[in-house]
Amino acid sequence: TMDHVDRILEQWRRERPDLDVEPMGLLGRLARLRTHLAREVERTLLAHGLNSASFDVLATLRRAGPPCKLSPGDLIAATIVSSGTMTNRVDRLCARGLVTRMANPHDGRGVLVQLTPQGREKVDAALADLVTAEAGLVSALSPADREHLATTLRALLLATPQQTVN
Repeated sequence: TMDHVDRILEQWRRERPDLDVEPMGLLGRLARLRTHLAREVERTLLAHGLNSASFDVLATLRRAGPPCKLSPGDLIAATIVSSGTMTNRVDRLCARGLVTRMANPHDGRGVLVQLTPQGREKVDAALADLVTAEAGLVSALSPADREHLATTLRALLLATPQQTVN
């Protein structure tokens, strides 16, 4: 069965037979999948009053384990966003009562961001629905295919110079 990318590749092979467009097919499919999958993730998170940016902060704090608090620097490193972006995200989450800021006892000038009980409930509920939605999104693949794809994508990510390992 041909997909949209196959038709594009067919056209390029006809028009530019001198070029190997196979990598374009792989990257084109990854880009199209990313768009589709991101849309589904956003839809699932929106049902919980979150978006991927707010979920990212809450999930990072939740994964840290009790007491679910991190410095802004640790949050920035884990989410790979700028300081200003993180400040805005934390401000919005504070205003909603999902996180709080507190003085860092180990750094008199620093602060820590902590997940509130309401934030923990919100992220746990969203995570449960997200895992279910994501399972549905990959259900067309057998467990062996999923494992193979994960291994292949990991190798590609690790070979990418910009890859940051966290």
